Amino acid sequence: MILWIYIVKRHSAPFIGSFLFLMSVFMLQFVMKFMDQLVGKGLSGVVIAELMMLNLAWMVVLAVPMAVLVATLMAFGSMASTNEVTAMKAGGMSLYRMMFPVTICALIITYLMIEFNNKVLPEANHRSKTLTLDIRRKKPTLTLVPGLFNQDMTGYSMLVRKTFEESNELEGVTIYNHSDPSKNTLITAKRGSLSFSSDYGKLIMDLYDGEIYELDHNKPNLYRVVKFERQRLTTISEGFDFERSAVDAFTRGDRELSSGEMLYMVDSLKGLTTTIQERIKNYTVSLNEKLFNGSVSELSPAKDFWRSIDQYTDMKSQMMFYRNSIESEIANDEYQKKQIREFLVEIHKKYSIPVACFVFILVGAPLGVMARRGGFGIAASLSLGFFLLYWSSLIGGEKLADRQFIDPWVGMWGANIFIGLLGVFLTYKVSKENIELNFNWWRRFIPTKLIERLSR
Repeated sequence: MILWIYIVKRHSAPFIGSFLFLMSVFMLQFVMKFMDQLVGKGLSGVVIAELMMLNLAWMVVLAVPMAVLVATLMAFGSMASTNEVTAMKAGGMSLYRMMFPVTICALIITYLMIEFNNKVLPEANHRSKTLTLDIRRKKPTLTLVPGLFNQDMTGYSMLVRKTFEESNELEGVTIYNHSDPSKNTLITAKRGSLSFSSDYGKLIMDLYDGEIYELDHNKPNLYRVVKFERQRLTTISEGFDFERSAVDAFTRGDRELSSGEMLYMVDSLKGLTTTIQERIKNYTVSLNEKLFNGSVSELSPAKDFWRSIDQYTDMKSQMMFYRNSIESEIANDEYQKKQIREFLVEIHKKYSIPVACFVFILVGAPLGVMARRGGFGIAASLSLGFFLLYWSSLIGGEKLADRQFIDPWVGMWGANIFIGLLGVFLTYKVSKENIELNFNWWRRFIPTKLIERLSR
C-alpha cells in the first residue's frame, strides 16, 4: 500500500504541471485566434473574461487525457532511470501491480470526465454560443476587419476602411453585388451603418453619399452610374449567425446536449423516419395502382377526343404529384438519418475521449519504463506523437461516420481500441523482458569531436 501511494505521488506533480501547461497552450491559441475580434471593439473586460472562462470547458476535455499520458511517461520513466522499477521487481512487485494504483486513478478521472462531458461541457458550450450571439447582435460590425473584404453578407463582398468602437457606423464602404450574375454592380459610399431587423433575420445596411456603378452583360454598351444621398441594402443575416439565442434543449446543437438528451432526440428521429418510410411506401403503392390498375384502358379517344385528352392530362399530373412526393420524402428521410448519425457520433465521443485516460495508462507505463528517462522533453514528444495519432484518428472517424462510410461507434472507438491493444502488448512484453528504447540514434549523424565538445 505504501508503494502504491508513492507511485501515485510520483504521478501527481507531472499530471498537474502538464495539465496547467497544456491549458496555457490552448488558452494562448484561443487568445491569438479571437482576441483581435474582441479587443478594441467597445466590449468590457468582464464580457471578454466571461467568454474566455466559458471556452475553458473544451480545453479541459483535451488537456486531461494528454496530461495523463505525459504524467505516466514521466513518472515511470523517472522511476526506471533511478532503478526504482528494478528494485520493485526484485522485491516481487510486477509491472501490473505497479500500474494498478495508477489505473484506479485513471478510472476515477474517466468517470469524472464523463460527468463533466455530460453536465458541464454542454452548458458551457451553449452559454458561450449565446454570449457570442449576443455580442454580435450588439455589435454587427464585430466581424468586419478594416481593409479586408468580408464575404459574410449573402450575395455581397464588402470592404470598409474604418469601424468605430462606440457605434455601428462605417467609413469608406465598397460593396460588390454578386446577387445578379447578369450584371456587374459596384457600390461605394463615404459612410454607412449596420443594424438588424426586429427578428434578427435581416441585416440592414444604410449607406450615405455614394454612387452605384452598373454594367449589364446583356447590354454591354449600357453603363449606368447613379449617385445617391441614402441607399438601403437588406440581406439575410445567415452569414453573421444572428439567429435568436436558443432557450430550450431542442434548439441546441449536438455539442450543447448531454448524451441522455441526444438519445431522446435519436429515439424521436427514429420514430420520424419510420413515419416517413410509411409515407414513401403508401405513395409507391398508390403510384403503382395508378400505373397498372388505373383507368388507362377505359379511355376511348375515338369516341370523345377532348375528354380523353383531359383524362390523360389529369393522370399525368397525378403521376408528377406522386413522383415529387416520393422524392421529397426520400430527401427528408436521408436528412433525418444524417441527424441521427451526427447525434450518435457525439454520444460516443462523450465517452470515448474520457476512456482515453485509461487507455493512455496502458501505453504510457510500458513506454516510460522502456524510455528509462523521466525528462519532460522525451515524455512530451512521445505523448504528443500518440495524442496526434489518437486525435487524427478521432477526427477522421467522425468525418467517415458522418458520411455513413463506417458506424459511429467504430469511428469514435477505433483509436481507443488500437492504442489499447498496443498498450496491452507493450505491457506484456515489458513485464516479461527488459526492453529499452534507444534515443542515441541521432549521434550517428553528428561528428564524434562535436559530441565530445557538447558533452564537456
